[in-house]
Amino acid sequence: MILLVAFFLEKEVVVKKGTFLTLLLVFTLMVAGPASAHFGMLIPSDQMVMKGENTDIKLDLRFWHPSGDIGMELARPSRFAVVVNGKETDLLGSLKDTKTKGHQTWAADYKIERSGVHVFYMEPQPYWESAEGIFIIHYTKTVMTALGTEEGWDQEIGLKTEIVPLSKPYGLSTCPDLKTFTDKNVFKGVVKLDGKPVPYAHVEVEYYNEDGKCSPASDYMATHTKADSKGVFAYAVPKAGWWGFAALSTSDTKIKHDGEGKEVELGAVLWIRFHDMK
Repeated sequence: MILLVAFFLEKEVVVKKGTFLTLLLVFTLMVAGPASAHFGMLIPSDQMVMKGENTDIKLDLRFWHPSGDIGMELARPSRFAVVVNGKETDLLGSLKDTKTKGHQTWAADYKIERSGVHVFYMEPQPYWESAEGIFIIHYTKTVMTALGTEEGWDQEIGLKTEIVPLSKPYGLSTCPDLKTFTDKNVFKGVVKLDGKPVPYAHVEVEYYNEDGKCSPASDYMATHTKADSKGVFAYAVPKAGWWGFAALSTSDTKIKHDGEGKEVELGAVLWIRFHDMK
């Protein structure tokens, strides 16, 4: 069993042009337990496709507890698409009905046909969470760059709520200690709801514990951070792999269940793969 140590450090860091950014560096790994959160998941087989490499991409869509690799049911999404160079293509018809660990999941094959940043996103049907008495809708996306073109990774694609990257959401390296920390170790994003920044947004962060080898030292090791007054947050990770960021808000409208209006949790979810430095 691996003993995980959570290290929280809030530090003022000088960035270019003399400006200052508060970086919350939270070195945390977590697994299933009382603190484990549910995330929409949209994981591509590759996030950076270079010229000459395989251009056939597989996409895995789930509703999951990623830290414990514990499944939940994902009904057929309401929307599934990719945005490339500002043009959106509907991919809903490409979805394949799959089962993962006995739970309803979905998969799709995608052929890269042109260079550019590819933003894949999924809008699920509302999920009724009986334990909390709420509906959950996680607008989930991931960003992939292909064939040498990088323009557009910071584009806002117009989801109800989304995390808009302020640093490249791919090609990031891990930060196992402060000696290796650079601006390339941290992901920065702004949380938006209806196109407007969400001040002090609550952001859940989880490592996709796919091999099940990580164990927590405590249930209190849930990874949470908050955006600043402008909706901006920053985060560095200590371990390579896929990390999910879920910025949570409450919808101003309700959905009826058993004749009674219930609150709706809106999640802006973004998945990023971090790599160890060679």
